[in-house]
Amino acid sequence: MEIKLKKQMKNLEKEVILKSVDLDDDIDDFEVDIGAYEADDKFITVSPRCVRCNLCFEECPVNAVSPPTFVKRAKIEDNCVKCEICAQSCPVSCIYVMETKSKMDGEEKEINYQLKETKVPHRVLRMDSILIDRTKCENCKNCIKFCPTNAITLKDKSIIEAADNTSYPYLENEKYPYIEEKLCVGCGSCANLCPNNGITLERVLGPIFVTKSLCIDQDACVQCFLCEETCPVDAIKLEGDKVILDDEKCIKCNVCSSKCPVNALSLKNLSTD
Repeated sequence: MEIKLKKQMKNLEKEVILKSVDLDDDIDDFEVDIGAYEADDKFITVSPRCVRCNLCFEECPVNAVSPPTFVKRAKIEDNCVKCEICAQSCPVSCIYVMETKSKMDGEEKEINYQLKETKVPHRVLRMDSILIDRTKCENCKNCIKFCPTNAITLKDKSIIEAADNTSYPYLENEKYPYIEEKLCVGCGSCANLCPNNGITLERVLGPIFVTKSLCIDQDACVQCFLCEETCPVDAIKLEGDKVILDDEKCIKCNVCSSKCPVNALSLKNLSTD
């Protein structure tokens, strides 16, 4: 997916003026001078297809995802370090990693924006076992509404007893949720949304794919300690005049490389470099 947008310079100037009202009392004398620029960035967002499974929240190494609820999907917070682990873990691929480019040269009267989705590999995810304690069921149907594979349906008690080859005399309602295990992918949406913790899930979640490499130029390093101070997972240290990286801890985010004042650190895509 790729999106291209254009914005007229005069519209951007108006926005800058409006945002500057609170900063400058004499707005009539305020002048906008926007020079030529070119910038690349990246952002991560959650689409409305979120099934509220909570995996992105659980797997985020820096607590940058707000947990989903029945009425609200998960949200990527401002402290996101763009490691892409949430996108790799999402069972329905509803978390998008978007590369952005914006460009304007001094002679043009418009700004060009480009947004392009980055393809992210998906971790192995499968259901190992799943059980419903129907004595806790309130028939809220949350599990049915958000199941991405329609593995959960509401069935008559008699049908459930026949399928399980057992009797449930303690169940009083006529209908209860039933899980077709061969359709279950182990996302955990049902377990996360059940208000009484009536669903128990055991799942297999595979390792994170390493798609980037952090390259270190030891000769360029000036021992400023910014990388060590800003690393969100304590994966990088300065020992003497050497930068030491704990590759198992490193989540391949862009924090240290973006903070390094002498470009001694750079994050490279393994697929292209």
